[in-house]
Amino acid sequence: MGDFHNPEADLDRFRFRLGFASVAVLLAFGVLVTRFAWLQVIQHDFYRTRAEDNRIALIPVVPNRGVVTDRNGIVLARNYSAFTLEITPSQAGRLEDTIDALAEIVDIQPKDRKRFKRLMDEAKNFESVPIRNRLTDEEVAKFAAHRYRFPGVEVKARLFRQYPLGKVGSHAIGYIGRITERDQKWIEEAELTPNYKGTDHIGKTGLEQHYEFELHGQTGYDEVEIDSGGRALRSLKSIPPISGNNLELTLDIKLQEITEQAFGDRKGALVAIEPSTGGILALVSTPTYDPNMFVDGISPENWKELNEHPDKPMINRTINGAYPPGSTFKPFMALAALETGKRTPQQAISDPGYYNFGNHTFRDDKKGGHGSVDMYKSIVHSCDTYYYMLANDLGIDAIAKFMGSLGLGQKTGVDLGKDDSGESKGVLPSPEWKKQRFKKPEQQKWYSGETISIGIGQGYNAYTPIQLAQATATLANNGVMFRPHLVRNIVDTKSGEKRPVEPKPIRDLGLKPKNLEVIHRAMIGVNKEGTGARAFAGVPYTVGGKTGTAQVFSLKGADYKHSAVKKELRDHALFIAYAPVENPKIAVAVLVENGGFGAQSAAPIARMVLDYYLLGKLPAGAAREDAAAVEDDNEE
Repeated sequence: MGDFHNPEADLDRFRFRLGFASVAVLLAFGVLVTRFAWLQVIQHDFYRTRAEDNRIALIPVVPNRGVVTDRNGIVLARNYSAFTLEITPSQAGRLEDTIDALAEIVDIQPKDRKRFKRLMDEAKNFESVPIRNRLTDEEVAKFAAHRYRFPGVEVKARLFRQYPLGKVGSHAIGYIGRITERDQKWIEEAELTPNYKGTDHIGKTGLEQHYEFELHGQTGYDEVEIDSGGRALRSLKSIPPISGNNLELTLDIKLQEITEQAFGDRKGALVAIEPSTGGILALVSTPTYDPNMFVDGISPENWKELNEHPDKPMINRTINGAYPPGSTFKPFMALAALETGKRTPQQAISDPGYYNFGNHTFRDDKKGGHGSVDMYKSIVHSCDTYYYMLANDLGIDAIAKFMGSLGLGQKTGVDLGKDDSGESKGVLPSPEWKKQRFKKPEQQKWYSGETISIGIGQGYNAYTPIQLAQATATLANNGVMFRPHLVRNIVDTKSGEKRPVEPKPIRDLGLKPKNLEVIHRAMIGVNKEGTGARAFAGVPYTVGGKTGTAQVFSLKGADYKHSAVKKELRDHALFIAYAPVENPKIAVAVLVENGGFGAQSAAPIARMVLDYYLLGKLPAGAAREDAAAVEDDNEE
């Protein structure tokens, strides 16, 4: 039987299918048109920017770091240009093969390869990365002859940091080193990450660290068109970098150098301050180190030597070392007595050579005592018994309050390191301090006998040399205290405009002129007829001073013999001074670790410093005394 078709039914089915297909096609085109409109109209700016980012790369141009000079214009930190051998990874083919071939022409050490790998991981494919720094002229010439063999490798001129005077002033100037994760965090906290793109180095210590953001400058950028493989095609635009600001210091680098030479191979510290401004004239910590070792990454051998050296050259003793002030504490104790009314200048005590308190006998340095002692004689001849009694009369609270007003036991805020994080507070003893210092209740109690030792600058007393210098400068400046600082002007390298670092008076202690006159007169007497007379014999200016000796360990009543004690256990020698007394231009604090008596070890260094600064007199040689000679004339 044949099939019977219904033409009308077939036609309806065809029309339905055709209509459905038409609707589907229209819907599909509608979706495409909608998507095209979304991408081309609504999201136009977004995708245009992404396309430009894929086509255009920003290559950072590192700025020239600011220069550091002393108060007389002598350059202490600068930049110099040197040739580097650099590889652009996207153009160089197989890197290992390229580096191996380069090593046959120039000297490439394993440390160079390691540094290159680390820098390459941080860089983009189209940026050049140094494989060798500071090429010699011979190496540059040898590479030039083989340049055709190395696509993507070229010699470039880059700037490097240099400290022309090497070790001189290194603890003040500081050094730069490679940026670490900790440094990166500091940069991020300051919201300066874009400005450090392409920068490998940052200030690590001293002025280099404290003024990092002034010295660094403003990073520039080159806009470069790149292809899909990350290869640079052409330069589109360039934004030049802005050099960092220069620093003009208060430091007198010649004075600094003379002082470092005066210490010789002895450990110690010296801080010299201009009393009327707080400007630091010299900041010496010995032994020192050469900051140039850190610029391109210090070798493990040198780093180990510096850190394991028994004399610890990396420690800045001026702000990190805390020492008992010894008898240099006595003029401040006497001034506290006058200001509180506990003593008059004429009031005298009878000194038998010791002071009994409770069951303990506190001995004076001079056997048999000094006889009748008033305030003048107590300072000039450094009578311990006078200050044992005075400490007991004043009490620990009054002592702590007055010494705190002089800045002892507090950070000075000197412009070294990152803020004041690198500066030690030292120890200003008080009952409150002891409660915080010790955990056990029996250790927290303050005993009256502890106050007695405080009076002669021993006991828990521990201050940094810069604190002692600041207190001396405040005394010299009749009670007006300034913040110690090393930078006098910040100089804009673009405009040449100088931005002064204004002297900042911290406080005026409101000391009575008549009381200050008593202390000034006695401190002049120290260097005319007292413990500093030998060191300042024939001095043509009026100088106030005070010698000091600080015990490193307890003698327990035994006599101290310098030559019989191990070097590391010998007393520290100290001296404070200011001159000319009528109009002080300079105040100094000197510490010689394990130097014995201040009159023998520390005072001669102070004399050299004052003679050079006030008279321009150069020393014939370093101030040294034979250890055996130290046994004589040692009333401190």
